[in-house]
Amino acid sequence: MDHKKLLLAIAIVLAAEGGAMATPSTQIWNPSTDIQPAGVWHLGIDNYFTSQGPADGGYAFPTDTGLTYGLLPGLEVGADVFLPQSSPFVFNAKYGISESGNLPAFAVGGFGFGTEKGVTDQNVIYAVAAKTFPVGRLTAGYFSGNSSVLKDPSGNPDNSGVILTWDKYLTDKVWACVDYASSNSALGALFYGLSYSFAPNTSVILGYGTYNNGAKPTITTQVDINI
Repeated sequence: MDHKKLLLAIAIVLAAEGGAMATPSTQIWNPSTDIQPAGVWHLGIDNYFTSQGPADGGYAFPTDTGLTYGLLPGLEVGADVFLPQSSPFVFNAKYGISESGNLPAFAVGGFGFGTEKGVTDQNVIYAVAAKTFPVGRLTAGYFSGNSSVLKDPSGNPDNSGVILTWDKYLTDKVWACVDYASSNSALGALFYGLSYSFAPNTSVILGYGTYNNGAKPTITTQVDINI
């Protein structure tokens, strides 16, 4: 499923550090093996907010508005703008191949290439593989990024981890996902949620996520439109 997400990233650590990340085609939180078709634009508008108010430690994060484009078969590139936020522009790219027979899908890419050194330059490189079974599609992978930006709550570098995801179409319009990334940095989280397709090119995700670093859980709404 060609969804925008963010890893993989707007947690409380990001808010504290002023960071952000640009997202390739994702599940809810992690990069997927999906690739935007060649010549097709993808518009995504992602919001993350807590159910608690500021007095209880709740936060609302910058809105991520992004465009992803299928540059060539198997290759997508993208840019996101996070507003309101200083240095809002962040970039990503991914190359992948689809499942074929017994061979899994595979993708390599990078995201979080920001323009402000030490703040938005997460510079994450990742690889993921996925295989579809009767119970759903299983995805596993690994990521590693900039240790000067990706840190645990104590300020120690925590810039790499594993990616694990289950997703499945429950009907031709309803899609479900459970999405996990390890590490105690801003990228470490567990998300689960549902997507509903209003049209072949338009869907909306509603998800809920908890963070490994102890940040307040967030609700996410993500609008995805292929143009």
